[in-house]
Amino acid sequence: NNRCAAGRHTLSRATPRLPIPRPPPPPPPSPTMHAAATAPALAPPVLLPLCLPTGAGSSARPRRAAVRCELAAASASSAAPAAAPGSVAAPRWAQTTVVIPPQRRGCHIITHKIMHAIRSDLSEFKCGLAHLFLHHTSASLTLNENYDPDVQTDTETFLSRIVPEGPSAPWRHTIEGSDDMPAHIKSSMFGCALTIPITDGRLNMGTWQGIWLCEHRDYATPRTIVITLSGI
Repeated sequence: NNRCAAGRHTLSRATPRLPIPRPPPPPPPSPTMHAAATAPALAPPVLLPLCLPTGAGSSARPRRAAVRCELAAASASSAAPAAAPGSVAAPRWAQTTVVIPPQRRGCHIITHKIMHAIRSDLSEFKCGLAHLFLHHTSASLTLNENYDPDVQTDTETFLSRIVPEGPSAPWRHTIEGSDDMPAHIKSSMFGCALTIPITDGRLNMGTWQGIWLCEHRDYATPRTIVITLSGI
């Protein structure tokens, strides 16, 4: 018992435990670190559409030049200066009206008449669109065969078969004759407008494509077509 008491007395007189030293506080942030931490977030990239026709410097004959559209990303922090507005070709417009003399009923190729009206303006466009709009509801415009005239004859035969005329036809709108309502229906089938791409100053149509004016009346009148060119 005396030994146990002596042991407890010895433990109670042991050297007290020293406190664990704390690590020193971190040094204050340097001005550089502070500026980096408080720098504003970068602005999101800005997409700038640039339409640049390739092969613009070529003097070869007109060809189907591809138009390369690029998206350039600009950053608010470290981006090259934006291109000057004058570096991108400004869009241009031209508009003219063509009056086609009265044509017999059927389909007629008028490509040469359209080209004659727009040739001087068309040569100014490197890339764009030509829009043709017909001012009538009993005729129509379409693109089709420009070589074999049988295609024009067969097309008129087809239209006459699917849109009947005469006393047995079910039409009520016959104020101007039996071909009145059928002409309106045929006009809606083909439509009154065309859009054709412009490439290197020419209408970029296929080899066998021609512009047709389809006359759906037996007694036609002059037909007015508005042609609008737009592009660069």
